[in-house]
Amino acid sequence: MIEITVPYEVNGRSYAGRIVCDDDAAERGYPVLFMQPDWYGVWPETIEQAHTLAAGRYVVFLADMFGTDYGPENKDFDGLLQGMLAVHKDLEFTLKCGSLAYETMLKEAIAQGLVTADAKKFAVGYCAGGGFLMEQTRAGAEFDAVTILHITNPAPVVPGTPCKMTGRALIIHGDKDPVTSQEMLNGMQAELDGAGVEWQTVWFSGAVHSFCVPSANFPGAQYDEKLCRRSYRMMHAFFAETE
Repeated sequence: MIEITVPYEVNGRSYAGRIVCDDDAAERGYPVLFMQPDWYGVWPETIEQAHTLAAGRYVVFLADMFGTDYGPENKDFDGLLQGMLAVHKDLEFTLKCGSLAYETMLKEAIAQGLVTADAKKFAVGYCAGGGFLMEQTRAGAEFDAVTILHITNPAPVVPGTPCKMTGRALIIHGDKDPVTSQEMLNGMQAELDGAGVEWQTVWFSGAVHSFCVPSANFPGAQYDEKLCRRSYRMMHAFFAETE
């Protein structure tokens, strides 16, 4: 597979996203899949997730929201939490970094002939990345459809922020998720209703947080290979039916 590192700079700090796709993606005319990973950012596990998603389907843009010096392998739970919250609580940065990641990788992918400017544009967010992606779509990022997997922080960080999402939304969540409750998801669904967004929520019975994150194994968060495969099948079908 092709894997291209794409650097960009935000507020004087270095970031590096990844473009991941099949070797013959240019000939196949794949759509774009912008990927906001969980709180580990760009590291071997999330790069492998990008490879899994890309195979035979998409040109994946893996966003870096934490910087090339982030070092998630050296962080414990509290360190990862603080890193995530530093991004989440700074809406101006979230929007600036997220949009720059997408725009820079899209420009590079077009220059490399991997996608065309009129290709379908999809997005997926995992956990905290789902929250970042929601903030981008609230601000008007133009994706034809988005999938949000076990979202963290579904509500706008700035209360009352108008929702300008234009595409369709698929939300996949565990009904025993202790991080993001059903009540919080109800608020997100009401927000999407108010914006006239077509949405669908799928609840997995007994599932907790991070069921699509292979390394997740702590109280309230657990990887589930079967549910992850099922989530991906649903996402692929949802994107495929987007006109």
